[in-house]
Amino acid sequence: MQKAVERCPWCLGNEEYIAYHDREWGVPVHDDRVLFEFLILEGAQAGLSWLTILRKRAGYRKAFAGFDPERVARFTEARRDRLMADPGIVRNRAKIGATVGNARSFLAIQDEFGSFDAYLWRFVDGHPIGNRWRTLQQVPARTALSDKLSKDLGQRGFKFVGSTICYAFMQAVGLVNDHLRDCFRHTEIAAVKSLTGPGSTR
Repeated sequence: MQKAVERCPWCLGNEEYIAYHDREWGVPVHDDRVLFEFLILEGAQAGLSWLTILRKRAGYRKAFAGFDPERVARFTEARRDRLMADPGIVRNRAKIGATVGNARSFLAIQDEFGSFDAYLWRFVDGHPIGNRWRTLQQVPARTALSDKLSKDLGQRGFKFVGSTICYAFMQAVGLVNDHLRDCFRHTEIAAVKSLTGPGSTR
């Protein structure tokens, strides 16, 4: 009999969660557009479930110009008002405003460091942190490193970037590999070098 595939328990019971877990979560990302997308989506999740955000992801891509930070940074107040009527996203005025402001701060980082990728990966010296947790209870909600990232982003004008949000972001884009040791993706993720193509799910 073929052995059942082991996965992180948090994704079990929902096909959308499983697909996200199997294809994206924890893969090292080096594409600025993808990094901007995850940063915004993680902030949008505040107070909500990640599944809610996953189900609205297509709506977010449509509403926020494919997560092109240059275009989002130019959103007017009138456009923000229209987004408050868009059922495809979380209709929260503070989060919508933060997305526009974060796009501007994102562009400032690109100007300073050449790319957001270069800025972000400095926090882990360019190499993912490979954890080897055995249970979900061992996985932290925040760390000293996410505290540091959160503080720096906040000083640069970003909103909805608390330490817990930053750690979830770090997990999502592969700065840390928090797949459990027995999960089949743990070893696969450790072997992945980067995600360079926009929208790739390798």
